Amino acid sequence: MTSSAFETTTPDAIRYLDRLAVSDPGRFYKRRMFDALDPRAGHRVLDLGCGPGTDLDALAQAVAPAGAVIGVDLDEKMVAAARERTAGRSVVEVRHGDVHDLPLDDDSADRARTDRVLQHVADPLAALGEIRRVLRPGGRLVMGEPDWDTLTVDHPDTHLTRAYTRHVVDRVVRNAAVGRQLARLATECGFTVPEVIPVTQVFRELRVADSILGLERTTRRAVEAGYFSEREAETWLSGLAQGPFLAAVTLYIVVAEV
Repeated sequence: MTSSAFETTTPDAIRYLDRLAVSDPGRFYKRRMFDALDPRAGHRVLDLGCGPGTDLDALAQAVAPAGAVIGVDLDEKMVAAARERTAGRSVVEVRHGDVHDLPLDDDSADRARTDRVLQHVADPLAALGEIRRVLRPGGRLVMGEPDWDTLTVDHPDTHLTRAYTRHVVDRVVRNAAVGRQLARLATECGFTVPEVIPVTQVFRELRVADSILGLERTTRRAVEAGYFSEREAETWLSGLAQGPFLAAVTLYIVVAEV
């Protein structure tokens, strides 16, 4: 069930986030998120789930010289990497913390962002309530999350595509449909939601899609979970490798204001 067309080893988390950020789909949605956030000179901006600091530099440039950028992440390795990468940026501080219990005072930030974070947290609603606590009146939160139920991959056997997507939604991603839920959850927390921006990420190259979606590795997990037989997995992967390739998933960028 392996082919040279697919990446068979799992990349470490920092490498994965870095290559997502420089991919064409990654650059496109991140630019849309940045524009919606509208960070300005003097703002105090939070990057919640900042990872290895991928987006901290751009935020720092926007708020300098009088503003501040605070990155928060639960993973100590991510915090260390982000601190190393932003060591020369005096306006940037990186803190270890949980989005459910932020190490920040009430009404202490002008802007906040979460980028593909809430799909993984234990309680998205509680996390949004905590973010609202730390935003000042007039503050803005911008969230970007995929809706994995919209994942589609072209294949001669559409039943296999449905099985693959069902496995991702059921077993792979903790909050797989959070993209479509963000506007409602934010409203329940007391935010107003002036804008929802759907971004359809389209992959035309197998290797690019595989580097982000982990197609072969996920297929192996689908076999173990009973969504594919070994024979179906071989049929699925060989069909993808033969091409031409097309996959797409919708990511929702949601703007929420206090």
